Amino acid sequence: MTSYSGSPRRNISRSSFSSARRKALENGRSDSVRKLLSSPRPTGLAGERTVKKLRLSKALTVPESTTIYEACRRMAARKVDALLLTDSNALLCGILTDKDIVTRVIARELNMEETPVSKVMTKNPVFVLSDTLAVEALQKMVQGKFRHLPVVQNGEVIALLDIAKCLYDAIARMERAAEKGKAIAA
Repeated sequence: MTSYSGSPRRNISRSSFSSARRKALENGRSDSVRKLLSSPRPTGLAGERTVKKLRLSKALTVPESTTIYEACRRMAARKVDALLLTDSNALLCGILTDKDIVTRVIARELNMEETPVSKVMTKNPVFVLSDTLAVEALQKMVQGKFRHLPVVQNGEVIALLDIAKCLYDAIARMERAAEKGKAIAA
């Protein structure tokens, strides 16, 4: 996952790009795309936080050939409700959540000791770059109706973001802003 073109595993939605990046892609200007991808991303309004500034959890990652039983055992040991799956090239290829286990394994009465996670995982999950604004990551999760979002930096998965962390961060920031407002008014 060192570049952003080619394989569907490198699924970066267009909404994670700025409008300038989107226009460059639409116009097919590969030189401008290369420049925009290599340049640091603008942070937008002052005080907006990026995903990497949130308290991120290290992602639990297993090969896609792992059995569902072993994946569940590892999830329980780490006390997590999602894990990421990698293919033979160590590239992100899927995600398995507690909801997937309930709806795709238990409800279908699959043999957990023989079935590989690749049969029940969500393939090619959406992810965000580490310099994506936290509010953009939250919007992706709300619009996509999912709770977990892999975070990628320099082509490698560095963390798994949970929607609860984004919400707690937003609430804490609003509370701090309200306190500052009260202090200024007093």
